Amino acid sequence: QVQLVESGGGLVQPGGSLRLSCASSRSIFDYVVGWYRQAPGKQRELVSIMTSAGSTNYADSVKGRFAISRDNAKNTVYLQMNSLKPEDTAVYYCNVRPFEVPPSSAYSYWGQGTQVTVSS
Repeated sequence: QVQLVESGGGLVQPGGSLRLSCASSRSIFDYVVGWYRQAPGKQRELVSIMTSAGSTNYADSVKGRFAISRDNAKNTVYLQMNSLKPEDTAVYYCNVRPFEVPPSSAYSYWGQGTQVTVSS
């Protein structure tokens, strides 16, 4: 079992920045790590993932604005969010999983979510 604790969400004005953190209770060096988000009335969607080798993937809507990173020594995943837009408003969830396991698997672990609100 893996516990994930997210932090860093909050209220920010359009154009602002936030940095989300996700601390894991176990080592993540061999896991795929990722961030997903869910806006009211919408399905959860992928924001970004990073493999254990450091390969990354981003949703088109956040490319060039968001950056995922990981610190395996601290068992922590980060999401730097810049140039935030109102449409980025959502609950953001951290996810860690073995490479061969899909996000929907019982062996895929999720944080409790952190609210990001972009509004003037």
